[in-house]
Amino acid sequence: MHSPTMPPMPAPGDLAPDFTVPTDAGEPLTLSSLRGRVVVLFFYPKDDTKGCTAEACEFRDAFPRFGALDAAVLGVSPDPVKSHAKFRAKYALPFPLLADTEHAVAEAYGLWVEKQLYGRRYMGVARTTFVIDQTGRVARVFANVRPEGHAEAVAAAVGELATDGG
Repeated sequence: MHSPTMPPMPAPGDLAPDFTVPTDAGEPLTLSSLRGRVVVLFFYPKDDTKGCTAEACEFRDAFPRFGALDAAVLGVSPDPVKSHAKFRAKYALPFPLLADTEHAVAEAYGLWVEKQLYGRRYMGVARTTFVIDQTGRVARVFANVRPEGHAEAVAAAVGELATDGG
């Protein structure tokens, strides 16, 4: 079920695919509008599930480090705006959650994949994080993410990018 028309996952050095999707506040956000800042774009499967909550809360707890580096943090999942708004409020997440309800962003990043749970096959998001540099190019890719300790590893990568000057 991996779509043959879906582009491959962007690699370091590639221009990050641009997109415009609504945030949890219902406002449109365009990735290219953040040029000049480092962007952490973390894709996760579903709001308010165990692994996704752990990952989002780790990014919340590490958020001051990202803020000190002037990095934007954005969470992306196929959940609708209303679900994102509840999830963000419940866990006091200090960054926007993007509603990729048509999974077009996940597809553009090569992350809309076949998954299996209890023998059932379905399409879903591969948990992956991209660090995008100030020029809009992919600097780092964290694939097959395990939530525990992930935000710290990403913060370290952003810190290296900031000290290298991008």
